[in-house]
Amino acid sequence: MELNPPLSFTAMGWDPWLRLGGAAIAGLLLGLDREVRGHGAGLRTHAILCFAAALVTLCALALYYQLGGEESQADPLRVIEGTAAMAGVIGGALIVFSKGEVKNLTTAAHIWLAAAIGISFGAGLYPIAVIGTLASVLLLTLFGWIERRTFKE
Repeated sequence: MELNPPLSFTAMGWDPWLRLGGAAIAGLLLGLDREVRGHGAGLRTHAILCFAAALVTLCALALYYQLGGEESQADPLRVIEGTAAMAGVIGGALIVFSKGEVKNLTTAAHIWLAAAIGISFGAGLYPIAVIGTLASVLLLTLFGWIERRTFKE
């Protein structure tokens, strides 16, 4: 759906609710595995990050169209770049090197993935967002289970 002025929740109908709600639900699903395994970034962290990325993306697109769209100097891609970079900083802060081992790499990568899925929901790219959510849940749960069974220490 193309966003056109006037931009308000009533003018846009249910679309913002779908974008933001979908991101929040996806974030909860993404954080479930981390929560169950007792990692620091769990349900709330993933849900908040995914929701925030969708919110920032939706706001960037709305502002772009409010400022004139293609005729304006606004570039919503810069906001998306900043959101992805912010998620990278949060993820990087989770990585710990201790006693010769690197820990939390999967959680850090998953934080970045949650932001990417939030961005796709915020942009209204529902098929990409849903496929990304399902694929990431599958990667974490099924392949995590396979990894634990195959490479027992």
